[in-house]
Amino acid sequence: MKLIKKIFFIIIFLYFNITAFAGPIFVNDYQPEAEMNHVTGVVFNPTGTKMYVLGFHTSDKSYVSEVPLSVPFSTQSAGTPVLQEITTATKRAQDLKFNSDGTKLFILTTKAANNSDGIHVFTLSTPYDTSNLESDADAGNQTYIQFGSDPRGLDFNSDGTKMYVLQSSSQVLEQYNLSTPFDPSTRNSNPKTISSLKGDFLHQGFGFSSDGYKMFIVKAQRTGASTNIIEDYNLTTPFEINTASLNETDNGIYTSVTNDAATDERIAGITFNFSQGANKLYYTDFHESDLVREFDLPCAYGIITCIDPTKNKDDVASVESQSESARKLMMHTTTPVLNRMEWLRRNSNRVNLTNQNIKFQFNNEILNALSESLIPLYFASNDSSESSLQNSNWSFWSEGTISIGKIGETSVASSKDINTSAITFGADKKNEDNLMRGIALRFGNDDVDVGSLGSAIDMSTFSFTFYESRPRGENKFLDHLIGATFINSDLINNSGTISTKGERSGEQIYGSLSFRDTISRDKFNITPRFKVNYGLTHFGEYEETGSEGINLKFHDQFIGNFTTSLGTSLDNTYEFEIGSFIPYFDFEYYVDMSPSTKQKFSYATNTSSDIYAIGSIDNSTHNIYSGIGFDLLANNGFNLMTKYTRDLGESFKHDSFVVALDYRVSSKSSYAMSMQDTSAKLSHNREVDGFKINLDSHYDFFQDDPEYGVYLKVSNEY
Repeated sequence: MKLIKKIFFIIIFLYFNITAFAGPIFVNDYQPEAEMNHVTGVVFNPTGTKMYVLGFHTSDKSYVSEVPLSVPFSTQSAGTPVLQEITTATKRAQDLKFNSDGTKLFILTTKAANNSDGIHVFTLSTPYDTSNLESDADAGNQTYIQFGSDPRGLDFNSDGTKMYVLQSSSQVLEQYNLSTPFDPSTRNSNPKTISSLKGDFLHQGFGFSSDGYKMFIVKAQRTGASTNIIEDYNLTTPFEINTASLNETDNGIYTSVTNDAATDERIAGITFNFSQGANKLYYTDFHESDLVREFDLPCAYGIITCIDPTKNKDDVASVESQSESARKLMMHTTTPVLNRMEWLRRNSNRVNLTNQNIKFQFNNEILNALSESLIPLYFASNDSSESSLQNSNWSFWSEGTISIGKIGETSVASSKDINTSAITFGADKKNEDNLMRGIALRFGNDDVDVGSLGSAIDMSTFSFTFYESRPRGENKFLDHLIGATFINSDLINNSGTISTKGERSGEQIYGSLSFRDTISRDKFNITPRFKVNYGLTHFGEYEETGSEGINLKFHDQFIGNFTTSLGTSLDNTYEFEIGSFIPYFDFEYYVDMSPSTKQKFSYATNTSSDIYAIGSIDNSTHNIYSGIGFDLLANNGFNLMTKYTRDLGESFKHDSFVVALDYRVSSKSSYAMSMQDTSAKLSHNREVDGFKINLDSHYDFFQDDPEYGVYLKVSNEY
């Protein structure tokens, strides 16, 4: 019975350890040339078509072997190597690295030709070509920098401004600043160090992840049974070793790499297939088998555990951006329609109910105020002197929006630059009972730049909305709308040298219900209003492509939205000989009661049960919006509008001041706007005293080198 219990617990233990994390899986052993009976280092060119193996012979001869690979990063596809002896430079080479463009090769040595420790720097006439390394060394195309105490591991940060050396005897990792990138001779004299590398081990290898957030140290036991450890460190600041913390497993053991094929191996240099997503691990056995070993990893750098994407600020920001865009999309879609219905009520005495409007919005308060002051009111035609139009006729309207904003970096998410452009076209018709029904179409594009490494989201949307403005008495109106949006997003996630992309579709349904009642006393109006907005967004699942080891698979996500508001407007009209003066005051209290949402995802190549989630906080907020201003409408065609507003929430305050001037002469005016991707076209037609003025312009808003143009035409008929 006891034996059965033991077997049961062993099975349970193995099951949970296997499902929790599938570690490195042995793939292949590559046997270098016999000249190297101690293999100490291995690296690849960026495309993985060449492997470089470093080693030495006990007779104090060092070699570099350039191995062609017919299949990138596959040691099983190795062709005929090109072996170069570099004994004239170093007798016992320990590690090798290239600079970023492959024009320099760095070889770390514990026994140079003069029996000192240091770094040899070879200048290559052809990038990543070591076929002439021996002659280059003889010709003096290499320099030597002497320093160190039994160095065994070497690496640089991505731009070569930092250099790292692992000193085995003293068990210290050193970080140097280089005043000239990839030039060890320009290192500072007081490096940062980590001296907590404990245990009776040979510290034989060292390396970073491509983004600098992970660090690996290779250890081989000096005596006794073969125990090999790869220490896995997490860094809070990329490439800063003093921010490193050891990543331990649940049982307190770091990472022990063992394999049945090697009973007494001692591991050295370490590297990954960086450009393919770092889902392969390579190291060398320098003691018994003298070979290069290849392993498959369940995910990028997954030696001990998969990198937690929820700790990556760009990943978090990308998920947040999609949720935020979904919530704002509903507001951006409903606002033009609600504006239209409010405009209809303000202009209920007009015959021509066709109007146009364009808005420019900025997160920056100053830019927002300036934009409002620069957009003249004459974009909306108020000419009511045209021939009489019957209620049975259709009226047409449009509204364009360009929004430019930025959300700063937080403790968990990168900064986000958000650019939105959209155009809405609508048509409505009033019946004999003063009931207005209409339909609106919106074409929009949201461009979000995440962080500083090139991650981005390009979201295209198409919406259609049905709306109705129903009178409930002389001055009461019940407005409601319902609609749907179709979403397609292209997503790019850049992390150092690794880039992934994906395409995600989604749908959104939304609605709004508002009630307004205007109480009039002569020219004084009080207009209380109540409004409810609601919606549901669904994002489908998608899987990233482009980097096998780091690709993520995102699950379906549902995002709810529910806001209510209660407010009132007060205005009064004063008539003078020169025109009309209309002061007004707005007040609104609104609450966001949207439920929290959570995005679940996992590594695409990881068959374990690891599921990650990024959740948004409870979005319930209580906010107050107030505004005060006046309109001055002069009989001579001069109009002045001013408005000061404050949007006050639990954690924010937004103030703005708007002033707009307009001067109208007897004319007919119209404009049309269209948008495609990030390019906008605007046409303005005006008739002044018999002259026809046509102004056409186009502009590409979000290009580094934007395209723009203006065409002006003036004509007259006699």
